Amino acid sequence: MERVGPTSASLLASTYAKIGTPHNWTSLTEAQWEEGLAHPEAQAWVARVRGEVAGMVAMKAQGGDVEIVVAGLIPEFVGSGFGGHLVTLATRLAWKAEHPDGGLTRRVWLHTSSLDHPHALPNYQRRGFRVLATETEQKEVPE
Repeated sequence: MERVGPTSASLLASTYAKIGTPHNWTSLTEAQWEEGLAHPEAQAWVARVRGEVAGMVAMKAQGGDVEIVVAGLIPEFVGSGFGGHLVTLATRLAWKAEHPDGGLTRRVWLHTSSLDHPHALPNYQRRGFRVLATETEQKEVPE
C-alpha cells in the first residue's frame, strides 16, 4: 500500500474508474479527487501487486469515526484472493488513521450496496464488519 495525496489525483481517478465501471459507479474526476484529498481528514492509498496498480483505499476521519469510502480492486485482480487482504489492510489503516483533531479512532465503518461486487459484503463481514442498517432504493442503471 502506498499512501498518496492530492498530487496523485489522476492516478486515483483512473483507478477508481477501473474499479467502479463494472459496477456502474459514478466516476469522480481528477479535480474532485484533488479537492477531496486537500482536506486533512481525507486519506488515500494505492494498492500495488508486483509494482502494478491493483486497487485503492480511500477514507475520511470524522471525529472518532473513520469511514472507508472506497476499498476496491481493478477487474484484473478480482478473484485473485487480494480482495480480503485489501480490506484487512484498509481496516488496519482506518484504526490507525490520523485525525485532524489528534484524537483516536473509536469506530470504523463503510457503506456497501448491491452495485458493489457480490463478494463485498461477505468480505467485510469476515473482517469484523456487521450490518447496522439496510435500505431499499430503486434506480435506473444504464445499460
